Amino acid sequence: MTALGAPAWPPAPISTERLVLREPEAGDREAFIALFASPEVGAFIGGSRAREELERSMPVVPGRRAGLFVTALDGAMIGMVTLDRRGAERPGHVRPDAGEAELGYMFLPGAWGRGYAGEACAAALGWFARALPGEPVVLCTQTANARSLRVAAKLGFTEVERFQEYGAEQWFGVWSSGPPAV
Repeated sequence: MTALGAPAWPPAPISTERLVLREPEAGDREAFIALFASPEVGAFIGGSRAREELERSMPVVPGRRAGLFVTALDGAMIGMVTLDRRGAERPGHVRPDAGEAELGYMFLPGAWGRGYAGEACAAALGWFARALPGEPVVLCTQTANARSLRVAAKLGFTEVERFQEYGAEQWFGVWSSGPPAV
């Protein structure tokens, strides 16, 4: 996936009622390892990775790149939200030239069921709508991932299509803050 482009990165931290979205810090390393090693988190994204491999390969400050927000609760990382360009080679697009922004999110299992994903994603979408007004955002998740489908609906994503990818049926939706950018 390619970078978002126009918006300056990183933005100032974004505060919600309960959370802060910010760039990664060295203190987030263990939470990143736990996130990527979790079998529960990996269930709908191709599986988890071996903790030992992550311990060896994870940089001191993991995830530092444009489009990646750490989601913190009381200062501790509980998940992440990403906004990346959807690759033109992948199925699912709402523009003829592809390259839409794609929302992604992963949260530690202990944070599930409390509305944190929706709250963090809504804040990231709000930032995105201010940074790139009128540009659509897409989201793709397995149809078997009922939790993710509920988050997409709460955020206002509208289903565009379903297709097979990675050996599973995918739900593909779009969100727009205004008139589509051309």
